[in-house]
Amino acid sequence: MKLVKTENTKTEYARIKALYLEAFPPEERAPFHMLKSRAKKGRAECWNLEDDGRWIGFAYVICNDKLAYLFYFAIDEKLRGKGYGSEAIKELVKYYSGKKLFLALEDWREEAENSKQRLKRHAFYERNGMKDLPYRLREAKVVYALMGSGGKVEPEEYRVLIDKWLGWPLKLIRDMMIIKEN
Repeated sequence: MKLVKTENTKTEYARIKALYLEAFPPEERAPFHMLKSRAKKGRAECWNLEDDGRWIGFAYVICNDKLAYLFYFAIDEKLRGKGYGSEAIKELVKYYSGKKLFLALEDWREEAENSKQRLKRHAFYERNGMKDLPYRLREAKVVYALMGSGGKVEPEEYRVLIDKWLGWPLKLIRDMMIIKEN
């Protein structure tokens, strides 16, 4: 498994966008043009996940000198359940060692139509070294649980990270913040 930085080609982003639209429900998606533009400007890193030259999926990471937020991570639907996701997480943990790597996921403790999927996703990240973090993350109307490695992410650290990613004027109207568990 290799992490290969995107080269910003139309073909490459078309493939990533197709998987992005398939893997994430509308309420969890940022506008794709925004993701692409932030990566091109160096405010995020977009990775192709490849195994022996075969495209497996993608990872989109917002980072600074302290944090690496795995904002989006998806494996091609036809290749799920074959160990590629675990391999990719290990590569990401290795690449971002020295930083607090974290991710947001649907809360597996809440009742939902996709409760089994949520539990399975949590177990996957746990098997791959991620630990539950003591905060939740609100992004627009969705509240997520947090998992990570390398330590607890503090609300102020997240605010600094996300404000830089959003830039002006979006940072002034952002509705993205870490909130304490009840």
